[in-house]
Amino acid sequence: MMLIRPPRFLSPSPTPGPREPRLHRPLDASRIFSSPRPPGRRSRPRPRLASPSTDLHRLTARIVDLTRRRQLAQIMEEVEATRRRVRGGGLLNTIVMNAVLEACVRCGDVDRALRLFEEMRGPTGCGVDGVSYGILLKGLGVARRIDEAFEILESIEKDSSIGSPRLSPHLICGFLNALIEAGDMRRANALVARFRKVLYEGHSVLLYNLLMKGYIKSNFPLGALTVKDEILRQGLKPDRLTYNTIISACVKSAEIDKAIRFLEDMKEEANKESNPELLPDAVTYTTLLKGLGNNRDLYSVLNIVVEMKSSLISLDRTAYTAMIDALLACGFIDGALCIFGDIIKHAGKNKDLRPKPHLYLSIMRAFATRGDVDMVMRLNKRMWPDSVGSISRAAKEEAHELLMEAAINNNQIDLARGLLRQIVSEKECFSWTSRVGLVAVKVESLSGFTNSLLTPHIFPQIILNDPVEKYMVPFQESQPLPADLILRKAVMRFLKDRAVPLVDDWGGCVGIVHRDDCTKLDAPLLSMSRGPPLCVPTSTTVEHVIDLLLREKSEMVVVVKSGNMYEGSYTSSSRPLGVFSLAILWSFTGDYSPESDMPDAGISRATKPKQDA
Repeated sequence: MMLIRPPRFLSPSPTPGPREPRLHRPLDASRIFSSPRPPGRRSRPRPRLASPSTDLHRLTARIVDLTRRRQLAQIMEEVEATRRRVRGGGLLNTIVMNAVLEACVRCGDVDRALRLFEEMRGPTGCGVDGVSYGILLKGLGVARRIDEAFEILESIEKDSSIGSPRLSPHLICGFLNALIEAGDMRRANALVARFRKVLYEGHSVLLYNLLMKGYIKSNFPLGALTVKDEILRQGLKPDRLTYNTIISACVKSAEIDKAIRFLEDMKEEANKESNPELLPDAVTYTTLLKGLGNNRDLYSVLNIVVEMKSSLISLDRTAYTAMIDALLACGFIDGALCIFGDIIKHAGKNKDLRPKPHLYLSIMRAFATRGDVDMVMRLNKRMWPDSVGSISRAAKEEAHELLMEAAINNNQIDLARGLLRQIVSEKECFSWTSRVGLVAVKVESLSGFTNSLLTPHIFPQIILNDPVEKYMVPFQESQPLPADLILRKAVMRFLKDRAVPLVDDWGGCVGIVHRDDCTKLDAPLLSMSRGPPLCVPTSTTVEHVIDLLLREKSEMVVVVKSGNMYEGSYTSSSRPLGVFSLAILWSFTGDYSPESDMPDAGISRATKPKQDA
């Protein structure tokens, strides 16, 4: 049996007419002698133009990335360039503009955020939504412009805002969090009381967690415990963040026993409800380790470390660092080295565990106190290739200072002097109360003045136990200025002297003006003084006066009679006898010369006392 295909019905073709001649393209030599297209290779497709929505998605991601880097000027420049490109196809949408609004708030430019918000909700803008209002409220809270934020909330509550945003807990919590971050619990509680009905409609513990964080920020951490009682009174279940915040509050108030009790309650509640979301995490344990390390409770620190390593939680770099810091605070350096070895071992497989430079410095401080020069030198050498992140200049300097401290604690004076010489050549200045300053004092005391690296000033003509009356300049010779004199009329005086005493109409000293404080030419000198002058009786020793000048960061003291010495503040009835300044002190140094660049603080023409036999 044969199957016959049915005929296809074709449309009638036009009657063939006279055929038009084909136009032949002229041949050129390049086409004739060029190699044919290789088989299998297709012609390159034309690139498709990206749709406007794809461009806006890329722009939004770009804005978020620049916001993390705080590059607001670059964001505004790229947004303006995109606006010019899409002007023919429409405006930027609300999502992009909300990202720009968030960038303004993150970078602290709230005024620009307000202008941008007005432009968005204008007749030619892209419109605003609840996210726009939430970002603006957060920015106003950070800038402490509370009244403007409350006005916006009241307009939303009255449904008189453009965009018809809904008054929701998330909208208010952004503003509430900004108040809490600023430590303004009075206004935060007022905001909760004003919008209590809205905040409680979700029956969530988010609000209570924010309030507990606020009590910790406002230096009243135990107030978070009362918030926890309110959570239970409302019939809500505390979550992990609630317990972590309470434990942080107990640690900050040095109530470590309460913190451990809440940790046990946390584990008991998780086992009772079979809720693994309530079990302690790395944040819980690191917070506890900080408090236990401050209390130097080594037994409890070891228990927490064992519990962390035996649990199922994922230990990150922060958790390992908290273990080491707590063990070092308790003086258990060997245990800290064991944990440090675990970090280095696991960092080979997980690069996120590579320690940061400050962890190396923490261990180096412990070994420097012991005087272990070899370990400090090894850690300093391994800090460069094994740590992650950039090593700041301060970290480099501290590493050299710790090596010098280890050398001086190990009685290696020559090595310590060599390191101090290197530090002095690289460092512009350092404080004597800093770590390097205290070590430098040890090195200097062991080296003696003849081998000193710091070239100290020597006062061969001053005996520190002498009374200051012996070296002071009479008050009239200090050429005091009237207190109501305008700075413009005495500006040349401060080119010569760094500090000048001031007198009132009765001849009493009412203040001292320093050259660094002279900033207003049309203001009286008294308005630029630092309050009542520093006064000492004539029997005060020179050593005490020098300490007073350095401690108060002043250039001059006023010397009064011993009977006129006050217990409170200086009064103009106490007639000044003289002044003593740093300029007088410099004039008595062994290496002082009038042409030197030493600071000429105070009186320019100091008179030297007669030499004793």
